[in-house]
Amino acid sequence: MDRKSERTRAIAAAVGDIRAIEAAEGVNADSLAKIRERLIALAAHTDLFTVEDFPPPAPDGARKSCLYRVSEDPDHRFALYVNASLGGYGTPAHNHTTWAVITGITGAEKNRFYARTESGGVRETGDFVVKAGTGVAFMPDDLHSIHIDAPLLNFHMYGLALEQLHRREYYVPAENRWQVFPAHADIREARADA
Repeated sequence: MDRKSERTRAIAAAVGDIRAIEAAEGVNADSLAKIRERLIALAAHTDLFTVEDFPPPAPDGARKSCLYRVSEDPDHRFALYVNASLGGYGTPAHNHTTWAVITGITGAEKNRFYARTESGGVRETGDFVVKAGTGVAFMPDDLHSIHIDAPLLNFHMYGLALEQLHRREYYVPAENRWQVFPAHADIREARADA
């Protein structure tokens, strides 16, 4: 079996297992931990997920990170992306409005976690570095930010595809207000059947 076919088979098996976990257990901390572990197992196949197959944006471009859609159900559920970054990239504190799991393939992504404050802002509650063999999971209202210093590849999986998340918010600290995230500007189609 060639590498592309093997990658397609491995993704389909992982997403099938993840669908079954959510169907059997719903969305909660325990089920998301199982989904995270399944994605960590998929990410361990580093021979199937390489920078040659999923290159980051050009070094001289405006963007430092891009997403490759490798799986998404017809109803836009169970969307799996490979995130490819040059480094020098980060996001403000934000929610997802759906469950989310991030696991490492290569490199490191620092995640900072937050809670909303009574004044409408955020308070940092902790952090975790996602790298090979590790991951983080988020309920729909959980808040985090990501910080990438050097090149990486990792998985981002959402219960609903990014383009369907019309109420996803991020915090604007200088104005102490929340704003709706604009649509992600660089999602590249990488599904085998697309």
